[in-house]
Amino acid sequence: MLEGKMADINFKEVTLIVSVVAACYWNSLFCGFVFDDVSAILDNKDLHPSTPLKTLFQNDFWGTPMSEERSHKSYRPLTVLTFRLNYLLSELKPMSYHLLNTVFHAVVSVIFLKVCRLFLDKRSSMIAALLFAVHPIHTEAVTGVVGRAELLSSVFFLAAFLSYTKSKGPDNSIVWTPIVLTVFLVAVATLCKEQGITVVGICCVYEVFVAQGYTLPMLCTVAGQFLRGKGSIPLSMLQTLVKLIVLMLSTLLLVVVRVQVIQSQLPVFTRFDNPAAVSPTPTRQLTFNYLLPVNAWLLLNPSELCCDWTMGTIPLIESFLDVRNLATFAFFCFLGALGIFSLRYPGDSSKTVLMALCLMALPFIPASNLFFPVGFVVAERVLYVPSMGFCILVAHGWQKISNKSVLKKLSWVCLSMVILTHALKTLHRNWDWESEYTLFMSALKVNKNNAKLWNNVGHALENEKNFEKALKYFLQATHVQPDDIGAHMNVGRTYKNLNRTREAEASYMLAKSLMPQIIPGKKYAARIAPNHLNVYINLANLIRANESRLEEADQLYRQAISMRPDFKQAYISRGELLLKMNKPLKAKEAYLKALELDRNNADLWYNLAIVYIELKEPNEALKNFNRALELNPKHKLALFNSAILMQESGKFPENVSI
Repeated sequence: MLEGKMADINFKEVTLIVSVVAACYWNSLFCGFVFDDVSAILDNKDLHPSTPLKTLFQNDFWGTPMSEERSHKSYRPLTVLTFRLNYLLSELKPMSYHLLNTVFHAVVSVIFLKVCRLFLDKRSSMIAALLFAVHPIHTEAVTGVVGRAELLSSVFFLAAFLSYTKSKGPDNSIVWTPIVLTVFLVAVATLCKEQGITVVGICCVYEVFVAQGYTLPMLCTVAGQFLRGKGSIPLSMLQTLVKLIVLMLSTLLLVVVRVQVIQSQLPVFTRFDNPAAVSPTPTRQLTFNYLLPVNAWLLLNPSELCCDWTMGTIPLIESFLDVRNLATFAFFCFLGALGIFSLRYPGDSSKTVLMALCLMALPFIPASNLFFPVGFVVAERVLYVPSMGFCILVAHGWQKISNKSVLKKLSWVCLSMVILTHALKTLHRNWDWESEYTLFMSALKVNKNNAKLWNNVGHALENEKNFEKALKYFLQATHVQPDDIGAHMNVGRTYKNLNRTREAEASYMLAKSLMPQIIPGKKYAARIAPNHLNVYINLANLIRANESRLEEADQLYRQAISMRPDFKQAYISRGELLLKMNKPLKAKEAYLKALELDRNNADLWYNLAIVYIELKEPNEALKNFNRALELNPKHKLALFNSAILMQESGKFPENVSI
């Protein structure tokens, strides 16, 4: 029986796995912070020691308060805590972050080997673990620093499952300590990344079909007899039900807590993030179902990997006659055949296949788009845990083939080639993550229909002050996706940097024309990406350089505020403009409104102090300068102006001399 297999691993096996991981990922240590790393690491104040630890449990993965509508609602405080540890060790030097990711991947690979021993023989389990360690699909999770959420969650995910496998005592009795530990580890895994909770489903399947050895026909027979009153439920089955109920109740509690954390709000995504999510029936269903074989193909043939699969990467399936539906049909037929085999027939082979399918399917459900939309079409890093099931299936199939003497040598040759080519592909793929430019250029080789990739290459060039070349990529983004507001904003900003004001204004006006039209009483916060509202700010900032167009600029700021009343930057920019227009009282109102949204912004307190100077209220001005200095003691303008103000008023603190 599978549950009786030894799960012990020896030092040589651990050394081999760790060495293989090190050989595949050593060059990741020389990569920088790219793509989502910028938001999660470089721009995330939760990493700084000055930020209270409790804030990590109030903010999302990107450092945005969970209560704010712009939050992605991704609650992963324990992962952010490890980023904070990296910051304490090396601040924002990327090497330590990449090193810890590599260590976590090695740990996951070793624990996975231990899990494989439950379902495979010693040789096949090592093959599954090696394939997992070298699989190129994992480069995004390992080499991309934000992928640590997958790695850390997987450590506790597998530990929870291993703990649960020890919950069956002699004579089928219940051992409660491993169950309690499992519930705790599930909670920890979920605090690393949301998909950690899906291990409960895997534990349930293991309990019924592996630990208890039931098959679907057996369960149907017992249920039928019980319903007809011709028999009672066996004691062993009642004990199984008790364990399942405990698991389900603990899961329900975790779900309730999670819903409370996100305040019953789903994150706001745009049609550019996930076009199928806002498409009508049957386009939405056909496209989302087609994404399943697309993900399966990435596991089977990871030759063309891409860091971003949003926007137009995968064209929508708008008709039942689309030939791609054949891939969906074939995928479900294959999956169904494996499912029927594993559920219907007894034996170790069917149990191994069933657990592999569960590892592939259940952790993927939160990212599948089938039950609720997510902010991406395909994401390679979410295949980190599902690939475990894939590796078990491959190793199990290889075991069956290699046992036949005719195919034994060929199977070894093919297996060696797969592991070697995958390792080389992983090593080569790591270099793509060296910088944002190399990453997005590598993505464009795979997919030229994603405007976001053209934009991101442009951003990388823009950061290097190469505006002429950046402009070409931004313009190409507008050709690929003509209704991409962000792309037109990028074009406008680049024209401005090139001092081509007329073209910049035309681009901003075009972007503005693509915004939803104002409808009285309509709530815009849920319809418009917050960064798209910057088109009003950018356009107003551009035209206010012309003294005759100040009122026009003010109208743009007010329009942005009317569309999103919590748009802090609009109040700040409007306050600056109103001061320029010699309207200090209205500027004061704007800054006070901005301070309601962010009281920890030293620049805002400084700006309000300047307003009070204009209003001839030096005492209030000095209070606000001091408030700015409390938040940022190195605020040079606040220091300089407060010193001048104190000198003019003759009011000095007792311990200060000028």
